[in-house]
Amino acid sequence: MTSPKVIKSSSAKSTYVKKDKAYWTRVWHQKQAAKRRGLKKKSYSKKRKSSKRRVAKRSRNRTRSRSGRVLAKVDLSSQTMNVYKGGRLLHTWKVSTGRNGYRTPTGTWNIHRMHKEYYSKKYHGAPMPYAMFYHRGFAVHGTGSISRLGRTASHGCVRLHPSNAATLFSMVRQSGGTVKVTR
Repeated sequence: MTSPKVIKSSSAKSTYVKKDKAYWTRVWHQKQAAKRRGLKKKSYSKKRKSSKRRVAKRSRNRTRSRSGRVLAKVDLSSQTMNVYKGGRLLHTWKVSTGRNGYRTPTGTWNIHRMHKEYYSKKYHGAPMPYAMFYHRGFAVHGTGSISRLGRTASHGCVRLHPSNAATLFSMVRQSGGTVKVTR
């Protein structure tokens, strides 16, 4: 190993140390080793934090399930929605789902995003009041085409009467919700 060269300036009181390539390489390797050690510690602490979050999330879900999560069962063949809370049937409403060429996907999803006022980005700013998104761009929402309820008419979303959508929206906001679409 070579030692750094010391250069003294006659006019200045401080000394400047010129460091060679070997010194900077050594410093770089030390920093990389410190980063690796630091990452190991961080990843361990991240795991601990996320498990705490999971526990907190589970406890939140438990309190929701005690009060009764909302389950909206959509039957594509009868074009109806049955709304359950805590296992009890509360409402049966007419809906409109995907027409020919636009299907409503079947399955069970949690509602992950809600908007009281929403305008479609895909279909020329069409109003979607009380939108509750459950799978990708598919949502349960109110509609102005009340006369078409009970028949297939949408581009894949589940349409409801605006007052029914408002009722469902407030129920889901209070206790969380799941949408189950069946044929």
